[in-house]
Amino acid sequence: MPADAAPKPRLSLSRIVQMNLGFLGLQFSFGLQQANMGPIYSYLGASEASMPLLWLAGPITGLVIQPIVGALSDRTVTRIGRRTPYFLIGAVLCSLALFAMPYSPALWVAASLLWVLDAANNITMEPYRAYVGDRLDEAQRPVGFLTQSAFTGLAQTLAYLAPSIFVGLGMNPDAVDANGIPDITRLAFAIGAVLSLSTILWSIWRVPELPLEPHELAQMQSRKMSIATTWHDFADAVRNMPQPMRRLALAMFCQWFGMFCYWQYAVLSLARALHESGTAAAVRDATLVNGRLGGFYNAIAFAAALMLVPMIRRLGAGTVHAACMIAAGSAMVVLPTIDNEAWAYLPMLGIGLGWASLMGTPYIMLADCIPPARTGIYMGIFNMFIVVPMLVESLTLPFFYTPLLGGDPRHVITLGGAMMLLAALATLRVGRADDLN
Repeated sequence: MPADAAPKPRLSLSRIVQMNLGFLGLQFSFGLQQANMGPIYSYLGASEASMPLLWLAGPITGLVIQPIVGALSDRTVTRIGRRTPYFLIGAVLCSLALFAMPYSPALWVAASLLWVLDAANNITMEPYRAYVGDRLDEAQRPVGFLTQSAFTGLAQTLAYLAPSIFVGLGMNPDAVDANGIPDITRLAFAIGAVLSLSTILWSIWRVPELPLEPHELAQMQSRKMSIATTWHDFADAVRNMPQPMRRLALAMFCQWFGMFCYWQYAVLSLARALHESGTAAAVRDATLVNGRLGGFYNAIAFAAALMLVPMIRRLGAGTVHAACMIAAGSAMVVLPTIDNEAWAYLPMLGIGLGWASLMGTPYIMLADCIPPARTGIYMGIFNMFIVVPMLVESLTLPFFYTPLLGGDPRHVITLGGAMMLLAALATLRVGRADDLN
């Protein structure tokens, strides 16, 4: 810490919760994508093998946007803060895309809207994570990041369960529009659009960014923000990347490859496992089942995120994360062999535990080893460790879906489980490097 830097004020738990409330809306949006984009594409006529290509929006927009936005947010100076403008722009775009998505009249429209939606979420995501690093001191960061993880679990629980809740309230699950998209899906996306904007507005109103200190402002103004300085900052950050962050790359590749396999093919796998069919009726039923299962594993993630804080303090972030990846990988290997819904909740315990750790623990490992002044750009680069495996999975899986996986979506879930187990092994190596930061 520079000599003239003031210590960061400690925040109460209530204030930490409020500063992260925007993650509820952000992750509700992601939950809607995970639970519904595969079915929406299927209703609009997409083939199973083409699913990964239709999900390219997320990894490509993340690969391009997040490092740039992260670098820009480190240098942005406005009356409302350096991260806040990106929160607001992303939230507005996300709300508009969510409202429009379930009214897509054709496959290309839905795919195009997903590009807009993912771009909007990516504009918000890494500045939001950098905001936690900016606002909290080292002792409070585990609570800050795992509060985001808890909101991820809560938001996605609600997003996954929303269609089943609407059915329970009397809506007809088979009521669809002319394009085959159910009414319950349209209502869930409308709620997501409202949450996306309102929760972000609450967070930035209740817990605004800290004003820049004189030495920070002087450093930022010494070099004007431009394409050249942004590229220079990015290249310099990559060259000087801390060793623990480099060691995280392999673990991140394996775990996010595995999660993308799961999200893309969970509904189709359940349709085969429960009905031995891939018809529209089987997919609609499997979508509701996946919503209930997803709601359950995200509820587990919500509770687990809170319990991980003392475990990480006692055992270390690397050890805890590796154990959670083993739980998630084992669950994915088992899930495709289960042919009734009741038993399918058991592996959701492992997936929920893994999801809770995945959304918080790596960021704890990262935040403690990067320079505070460059939090935004390093968070953006770290996101490349997420989107690159998603991009690799999306571009390669269509080529071996039939010859190696037999054209069976259940085998994709098994592959995802194997990748999560490999992530556990890679994480243990990172854990041994924690003392390097």
